Amino acid sequence: MSVKIVIFGNSGAGKSTLAQKIAHEENLPSLDLDTLAWKKDVSPPERRCLDDSISQIRKFTARHTSWVIEGCYSDLLSVVLPKSTEVIFLNPGVETCIHNCRQRPWERHKYSSSAAQDRKLDMLIAWVKAYESRKDEFSLSSHRRLFKTHAGSKREVTSLS
Repeated sequence: MSVKIVIFGNSGAGKSTLAQKIAHEENLPSLDLDTLAWKKDVSPPERRCLDDSISQIRKFTARHTSWVIEGCYSDLLSVVLPKSTEVIFLNPGVETCIHNCRQRPWERHKYSSSAAQDRKLDMLIAWVKAYESRKDEFSLSSHRRLFKTHAGSKREVTSLS
């Protein structure tokens, strides 16, 4: 039986940590949507063409019968939700997300150094704080809509303990 897990939520919610844990325990390939959503080496950050990102997701899901995919991009998540066997909405609250952002280890796949990551921390925290008030594809309202309309197996996690 194939296992296709989608994990989404705010930055700092624990998506990458949970995805890595599940992928390791279940021996599943995993995809962090951050790796295909943004243009490389562009400052300020700029999203890749949506069709290019979707094409990369489709290639990943075509190569693997089982997988874990995580991210905060409702526009990209909507491509894989119908194929999922389980959806996990991590929603531990903004303060927990901010705490986790301050504690996160160096993300080598996103930043050239831990110092480069640290320089972006204030911007990240401001962005995390706006989760409940934003109306974009990264927002609580967008995630809530995805979760509410998904007809398959799903669960919302509000506590990480």
